[in-house]
Order: sequence, then structure tokens, then C-alpha cells
Amino acid sequence: MAEQTQTVQTPTLDPSSQRPRGLWRETLDRFVRHRTGMVGAFIILVLLVMALLGPMLAPYEPNKMDFTGAFAPPSLAHPLGADDFGRDTLSRIMYGARVSLLVGIIAVTIAATVGTTLGMVAGYGNRILDEVIMRLMDILLAFPTILLAIAVMAALGRGFTNAMIAIGIVYIPIFARIARGEVLSVKNNEYVQAARALGASDFQILLHHIFPNILAPIIVETSLSLSFAILAEAALSFFGLGTQPPDPSWGRMLSEGRDFFRQSAWMGIFPGLAIMLTVMGFNFLGDGLRDALDPSLKGR
Repeated sequence: MAEQTQTVQTPTLDPSSQRPRGLWRETLDRFVRHRTGMVGAFIILVLLVMALLGPMLAPYEPNKMDFTGAFAPPSLAHPLGADDFGRDTLSRIMYGARVSLLVGIIAVTIAATVGTTLGMVAGYGNRILDEVIMRLMDILLAFPTILLAIAVMAALGRGFTNAMIAIGIVYIPIFARIARGEVLSVKNNEYVQAARALGASDFQILLHHIFPNILAPIIVETSLSLSFAILAEAALSFFGLGTQPPDPSWGRMLSEGRDFFRQSAWMGIFPGLAIMLTVMGFNFLGDGLRDALDPSLKGR
């Protein structure tokens, strides 16, 4: 009888433990099928390779001058031509990719970290705290992006590091508003109330229960903001506030090529194309991520 009443229990897997893996796998599959997103990912991959392997791939040193080859047109020796100092345009564009990516990534990291934190605190906190934080964000948003960045640079001074800080400050309000709106939409859900009833602290609720559920729009905004950050860095360098000579920067190369456009148009055309393709790549990548992470597209 004992043998008949004895039941064998087989281990079962918690469905909730399998859900994140299945969800992210489905998201990845949607992104891979998104042609525009894959084109953007390919462009960004090429840009990363060019930035990381620039010293090995560049045919010349970026600041090597050769006055005998000044204004040299595109040729086998200089595939994208040379500038007024005889410096190879292709080499400077490859080294400039490192500057643009580094400024964009660090600036957006600053903006995403500070802005998301402020937005989560504003959305989860009391009404007074929400009003104070968001009114401050509204004040920052009232200024045009480039003008605000120039104002910050005027206070901090010129230079590569200050450009990253200035661009990061400019984009903090965007992440703050996105994070606040997402927190307001999920903070009264059942799983948050259950965690609160079990005695979880506000910090634990924000970190473990709310933040993972607002991560998707933050990821999309990060990709899109990278393109705007690269444009902002190019604009600041164009006006002489960002990367200082002789270090290569796409914006700086545009500024230098402007004075010789009729004589050597390639000095401005190729850096401009590099900026355009990079911005397009991040925008395409952001479109792909947005469509892949959008829950309304599930099952399509």
C-alpha cells in the first residue's frame, strides 16, 4: 500500500523564470527581421571597427603634414584626398570616428544615468518632489539644444572633456521625462503593490521591479540620442568649442574645409558624409529597436 500511495514528484520549472529569456529571444528575432535596423547595426559595426582599429587600418598618421601634397585630390595615395596641410583625409576621418563615438557614448551615458534617475525619483516620489524636478527639466528643455550646449561650454571652457559634459547635461531632461512617464504608468501595478506589501524599500522597488519594466524605451532613446550627441559634438567642434587642433574631429574637419570648398571640396564633403552616415546608422538602429521592443508588435 505504501508503494501505491507514494507519488513521484518531478521537478518543474517556474514559468516566470523562462519568460525573460523567451521575451528577449522574441525581441531579438523581430530585430533581425527588421531590415532598417539591421542596416543601422551594420553601419554602427563598421564605425566601431574603424574607431577601434583606426591606428592599424589608417594609411597615414592623422597629423602627418606633407606640404608638397597639400590639396591633393582623391587618388591611390590619398583615397579621399588631402587637406591644406597635406594630411590624409581618410586617416583623419578614421581617427575622428574615435572622437565622435567616445564623446557620444560618454555624453549619452551621463544623460541616461542622471536623467533616468531623476525621472524615476520624480515619478515615484511625492507631488512636491515631482514638481520641483520636472520644472527644472522644463527650464532646460526651453533652450535650443546647441545654444544650451554652447552656454555650458562658455562656463566650462573649450575642450574634449567639457564637450562631453555639456552634451550630457543638454540631454538629461529628455531621459528624465521618458523615465517619469514610464514610472507613472507602472508604479501602481499589482507586482509593485505586492512588493510594497512584502516590506520592500522604495529603492528596492525602483531598482528591481520598476526599472526593468521601463528599460525598453530607455534603450531606444539611448540609441537615438547617440546620433544627436554626435551631431552636437560636430557642431561644437565646427565652432571651435569642442576638439581642439591638431586632433582630428569631423566637425573640425568640416570647419577647416569650409574655407577651401571651391578649391578642394573633398575636404568638407567626406567628413560631412561620415557624420551623415553615422547619424543615419543610429537612427536606423533606434527604429529597429523601437519596433522590436514595442509590445504591440508581438505576434506580427
